[in-house]
Amino acid sequence: MTLALLALHLLLVGVLLPRRLAGSPRLQARPALGAAVWLALMASFGTGLLLAAHHLLAPLGHEPAGLVGLLPHLEPAVAPHAHDWWAPAAAGGAVAAVTAVLAARAARARRRHRETLDLVATRDRARRLLVLEDPRPAVYCLPGRRARVVATRGAVELLDERRLAAAVAHEYGHLRGRHHLVLLAADTFALLLGRLPLARLGRAEVALLLEMAADDAALARVTPGELAGALCALATAGAGPGPAGLAAASTGVLARVQRLARTPAPPTPAYRLAALAAPLLPYLLACAPHP
Repeated sequence: MTLALLALHLLLVGVLLPRRLAGSPRLQARPALGAAVWLALMASFGTGLLLAAHHLLAPLGHEPAGLVGLLPHLEPAVAPHAHDWWAPAAAGGAVAAVTAVLAARAARARRRHRETLDLVATRDRARRLLVLEDPRPAVYCLPGRRARVVATRGAVELLDERRLAAAVAHEYGHLRGRHHLVLLAADTFALLLGRLPLARLGRAEVALLLEMAADDAALARVTPGELAGALCALATAGAGPGPAGLAAASTGVLARVQRLARTPAPPTPAYRLAALAAPLLPYLLACAPHP
C-alpha cells in the first residue's frame, strides 16, 4: 500500500504536475513564490524517492509500517536493522556531494573572474557598477561575499541612463535575493535527474522565475517601460549570460517583456500551501496503514 501511494506521488510530482505548471501565469505573477513551489516539488520528489527505496530494500518481514514504523529504527533496540538505511543514506550523500562540487566550481569561476575584473575594470561609483572594456553589450552580476555588478563598455554605450539604471537594478535584485543559491539547488536536481520532466522543466522555470523576481526588484527604481527597453536592447544586441549565469537579458526575454506589459492574476492560496506542504507529503503517504 505504501509503495503504491509513493509511486503515484512520484508520477504526479515528477511527470504530471511539471507539465501543467510550466509557464503558469499565476506563478509568474509572484515569481519568488513560483520558484519556491518548484523547489518544494523537487524536495517532495527526492524525499518520496528515498522513502520508496527504503521500503523496497527493507528485508522481508522488517518493512516499517509507515512513518511510525520508521522511527523505531533510530532506537538501539533495533540497531541490527540499521543497515536498511544504507541506500537512502548513500543517495543523500550523493546529493550533498554533487551540490558541494557545483558550488565549489561556481565559486572558483567567480573568484577567477573577480580577480580579472579587479585588474582591468573601472569602478563607476555613481552607477554602482564596474565597467569592463568590452564592445559586446552585457550587464551581469557576480554573487558572493564580494559581489559585483558589471556592465561592458558596449552596454554603457548602447543604453541610455534610465535603461542602464534598470539593468543595474535588475542585477542588484539578483544579489539581494541570493538567487544564485536557489539556482544551485535546481541545478543539482537537474544534474542528478535530468531526464525527469520535473528536473528538465523545473530548472528552466526556476531560472526564468528568478529573472522575473529580479525584474520586480528593479521596478522599485525604474518603470516597466524602461526595464523592457533595456531587456530588448540587450537581447537584440546579442547579450549573453555572464559568468554567474545571471545576466539581465540572458533568459526568457520575450516572456519577461510580455509580463511587464500586463498584470497577471495572482496565485491562489493553494500555491502557498503547496510550497509548504509538498515536501511533507511523502512522509504522510508513508504513514498509510498496510492492509
